[in-house]
Amino acid sequence: MTETLLSAVRRHAAVHADAAGVAPTPIPGLAAIRATVPSALQYAINRPLVALVLQGGKRVTIGAETLDFGAGASLLISADVPTVSQITEASPAAPYFSLVLELDLHLIEELGMEMAAAPSPQGPSVRVEPTDAEVADAALRLMRLLDRPAALPVLGNQLLRELHYWLLAGRHGSAIRSLGVKDSHAQRISRAIAVLRAEFAAPIRVERLADIAGLSPSAFHQHFKAITSLSPLQFQKQLRLIEARRLMLSEGRSASLAAYEVGYESVHQFNREYARLFGLPPGRDIKASRERAAAA
Repeated sequence: MTETLLSAVRRHAAVHADAAGVAPTPIPGLAAIRATVPSALQYAINRPLVALVLQGGKRVTIGAETLDFGAGASLLISADVPTVSQITEASPAAPYFSLVLELDLHLIEELGMEMAAAPSPQGPSVRVEPTDAEVADAALRLMRLLDRPAALPVLGNQLLRELHYWLLAGRHGSAIRSLGVKDSHAQRISRAIAVLRAEFAAPIRVERLADIAGLSPSAFHQHFKAITSLSPLQFQKQLRLIEARRLMLSEGRSASLAAYEVGYESVHQFNREYARLFGLPPGRDIKASRERAAAA
């Protein structure tokens, strides 16, 4: 019987999924996702990625735009943008399954040069399209390789490169291609974002980030907001709040300790900004999240 990508992902998740439903793989940036019940709202600032939905349904909101999609669709996030997502269709009988790949920007740049494709204007940072057959086929062969550990070091990079090629050649190609344009504004801003991610708990001057991006402070601010929809300081604030929520949920930190760990000097300010982002103050939000998890 011919194995489908869904059955390969289901088989991998059955063995490797953690309590959150994430099943990592030895392939850098590649993971399977499983959920047996609809999820609570998930807040994140994702790195550029593509998610192939294989069963169930999902909703993603960025700003005022909401995207609903299901099996057979691919979600592309082509910039580090804040999203609110939720698995909307999942049950024990028909779990939600997806395969998520963080895009390799160096590979995209290399392939873009070899394909000699003309750069495209920067479009929406989050979009949904039907999954290309070539993308699904390359992803399936990559998943099958997990059953052959001896072959993975030899063939894994080759298949990962092929998967990126088909993504570039497919429906999402124009949006992905912009990530690989050497010294583009997207690449310059991504260098600054890497520093923000690494040092989000420390005070960071915008002038330093602008220097890293090779832009004047005013141009940096303009392009940063155009790509991420946030100012640099708003971006750092959301990184802090998302990490604080993770510390409280996953590691049992108190609100005050989590606030200090992510760089807040005032717990009152932390509580106020947390409630503004997540809709509830920290204590009530964490209690509600744990009750939902227990019920599930």
